Amino acid sequence: MSPEAASRIIKRLAKEQGFFACGIAKADFLEEEATGLERWLNAGYHGEMSWMENHFDARLDPRKLMPGAKSVVSVLLNYYPEQEQEAGTPKISKYAYGRDYHKVIRGKLKRMLEGVRAEIGEVEGRGFVDSAPVMDRAWARRSGLGWIGKHSLLLSKKEGSFFFIGELIIDLELVPDGPSTDHCGTCTACIDACPTQAIVAPTVVDSNKCISYLTIEYKKALPNAYQEKMEEWVYGCDVCQDVCPWNRFSKPTTEPDFKIRDAVATKGWEEWEEVTHELWDEIMKGSAIRRTGYEGFKRNLKFAKKS
Repeated sequence: MSPEAASRIIKRLAKEQGFFACGIAKADFLEEEATGLERWLNAGYHGEMSWMENHFDARLDPRKLMPGAKSVVSVLLNYYPEQEQEAGTPKISKYAYGRDYHKVIRGKLKRMLEGVRAEIGEVEGRGFVDSAPVMDRAWARRSGLGWIGKHSLLLSKKEGSFFFIGELIIDLELVPDGPSTDHCGTCTACIDACPTQAIVAPTVVDSNKCISYLTIEYKKALPNAYQEKMEEWVYGCDVCQDVCPWNRFSKPTTEPDFKIRDAVATKGWEEWEEVTHELWDEIMKGSAIRRTGYEGFKRNLKFAKKS
């Protein structure tokens, strides 16, 4: 089968799994991104996420993750909610409203790969979603799905930035799509709006200052310097995305797994403060919010609550 025909099949299979965009890049060394990643790590902008220092070469070359890899297929899945949290509830990032996206996308990538094998033949491949040393935004940009916004997230002209990125790395020769061009222009809305000034330069985020990092990945007592800047966020933060002009094009997702949980939508501060460990486990079953843990969530509630 020709690379052109195989590429058409893969893009059709991606659409059938609910991905709104699919792009292809050659599995090669990310030379352009290597310098930026090294500079970011050397500046300590990864905070306590020590795993970011591991597998440096593998992050930049998919052939080290999957020997024989020839193509990186990037896919995008919309999570923009139809319903948001009620006023007066502790703020939770939209991506965590429903079921853990890792589980959802892994399943879709697995079925997509099964479809590839059924229609094309024996193909070796691995699916990835934010759980291995893969620079997903770099690959999505290379495959023409968007550009890296000044908030460091991938931006799409059609969909904004409220979407997840997944990859299928396969040993199949495909037709690469060209990289996207930048369309942020002179806009600095995300930089100006960040409550903690975590965006230290266009596309560069200092995780040590980022509310998402502090409420999810940071395990110690939260820095007092940021207590008045939390803006009631207790898990993640959407400020830089909410103010982005491109997100006026965001449309509600059709993925039922991303529908907001009742507790996330309606529970107020006092109700969350009274939730026991046992009840929290029940409420958060299958949720990405479990990453912060019960004690971490309680810490965030106490820290972000306005007196």
